[in-house]
Amino acid sequence: MEIQLFTRNMELTPRLQEYVEKKVSKLGRYLPNITDVRVDLSVENTRSSAQRQVAQLTIRTPRVMLRAEERAADMFAAIDAALDKMRRQITRYKTRRQDRWQRAEGEEEWEEAALPPEEAISGRVVRVKRFEMSPMTPEEAIEQMELLGHQFFIFLNAEEGGINVVYRRRDGDYGLIVPELR
Repeated sequence: MEIQLFTRNMELTPRLQEYVEKKVSKLGRYLPNITDVRVDLSVENTRSSAQRQVAQLTIRTPRVMLRAEERAADMFAAIDAALDKMRRQITRYKTRRQDRWQRAEGEEEWEEAALPPEEAISGRVVRVKRFEMSPMTPEEAIEQMELLGHQFFIFLNAEEGGINVVYRRRDGDYGLIVPELR
């Protein structure tokens, strides 16, 4: 498992680096096929001092990518909270995978009760929205998203010829999601 550690608006101390590597390396116990882990630590200038320290974890495996982000007044607390959230996501992922495997074998039907109560899947698809797409650039898609007042916008990228998504990030900038087929 390769651990990549990035910081923004802060200095990485040896103590903090050692703490992150020690804690993140334990995730291999929960999900053994992790290929790499990206840890982003940052300090943001917010009104609430309890939300300034941000820890974001991204785990990649051959089949899935999991992400957790937490904010706290202390960086160590933010890291611990993000790791707890990641453990819950790993447990949920493994449970769903196991349930699908068992269903394929015909041994057991999937039940919501298989997940812990706080992580039970609730809700259903209540609306299907269809819309026409015309090719546009990412800049045009951002403009369209702003005009609609949405947080994200799906569009046909005229430059690359594929379906992409633009979204508004918490820091006010924009992100572009470009799917790649395996």
